[in-house]
Amino acid sequence: MAATPLSPLTSYQRVSSFETLSPFSSLVLKPSEFGVRIKCELKRFGIPKKWKLESDHLHFLQSSVVSSVPMALNSNPSSKNSKKVCLFYCMETKALAERVAAESDAIELRNIQWRTFEDGFPNLFISNAHGIRGQHVAFLASFSSPAVIFEQLSVIYSLPKLFISSFTLVLPFFPTGTSERVEEEGDIATAFTLARILSNIPISMGGPTSLVIFDIHALQERFYFGDNVLPRFESGIPLLKSRLQQLPDSDNVSIAFPDDGAWKRFHKQLQHFPTIVCGKVREGDQRIVRLKEGEPRGRHVVIVDDLVQSGGTLIECQYTLRKSQQDDYWILLTLLAESPIFQKVLAAHGAAKISAYVTHGIFPNNSWERFQHDNEGSPENGLSYFWITDSCPLTVTQVKNRRPFEVLSLAGSIAGSLQI
Repeated sequence: MAATPLSPLTSYQRVSSFETLSPFSSLVLKPSEFGVRIKCELKRFGIPKKWKLESDHLHFLQSSVVSSVPMALNSNPSSKNSKKVCLFYCMETKALAERVAAESDAIELRNIQWRTFEDGFPNLFISNAHGIRGQHVAFLASFSSPAVIFEQLSVIYSLPKLFISSFTLVLPFFPTGTSERVEEEGDIATAFTLARILSNIPISMGGPTSLVIFDIHALQERFYFGDNVLPRFESGIPLLKSRLQQLPDSDNVSIAFPDDGAWKRFHKQLQHFPTIVCGKVREGDQRIVRLKEGEPRGRHVVIVDDLVQSGGTLIECQYTLRKSQQDDYWILLTLLAESPIFQKVLAAHGAAKISAYVTHGIFPNNSWERFQHDNEGSPENGLSYFWITDSCPLTVTQVKNRRPFEVLSLAGSIAGSLQI
């Protein structure tokens, strides 16, 4: 390789020729020429960028790649930066998977045949299994009931063994998250059990499985997972913040947390809004909801939590927010709140509007029917909005086009997480 010797006073000198270098060649300058020895590796010729070699006395600066590099390496740089992903899905998440694929041209949907034998056990087939060798693969799961977990785990355990480059499991809702602790001897923390099952997913050629979960119920559950899986915890709160900015009364919104747990989880993401915090106390068979801090009078109050089951906590918090402050804290018994007359009195002194948000709308036994729409500016009659995400696909189907429910899709967030 030809090179022009540098004088001691020269700070920068351009190497005269690189035609003979391969993309991974070593550049060696002999001590007899410069009094020092420099060795480097030149990589990724296809992306024009500056590189710099430094020593105690010499500096080299290159500002362009050589003309002999094939043009194919420079073609379509944006596609080189996007990771191509083959996305599989279960039957429940088909609609969500289609929305995820619509978010990026780099995501391609792949098919699984979900069949059963006559005895009811799964008869599964991964279509074109040879075609995903060397590819980045993801699976969009929904563990909506124990009955569907086994068949999906069978697929999840099989995909990494098909010589794929990497494997990502997207489980938007971690279903056993509310059973995360043992309060007395004999309790079984099924959250730990499911975490151990997922931690034993076979390793792909690229290493451990990436596990994407949205708003897991208890933050300490991240420590339940073993070293063979890389859990990544995302949140649906950015979707809520974006939707709140679109409201005509966005400057009059306050955020209410139904308990201290919800406040700990979400208050930092919603710290720019006025905050209201409620608390629950049990006295015998009665559950008392207290407003610990905040002022809902005249505000559009949005109750925020990670999930809802029967909706009892949200409803009690909703009733509490309608009462004006009379003492150091506000108290409301469920029995009194069920009186329509009492609800109207509370509404006359409390929040102007009440809405709710949860990332995971579970609603067993159609409990979503308890929530009515407030369409006349009377918060004692219902909610202005009830926002949920599509982390629980069966619920989305049930509440579709039913007010006050509105679905905020996780599709964009999932598509983004597949590029990490």
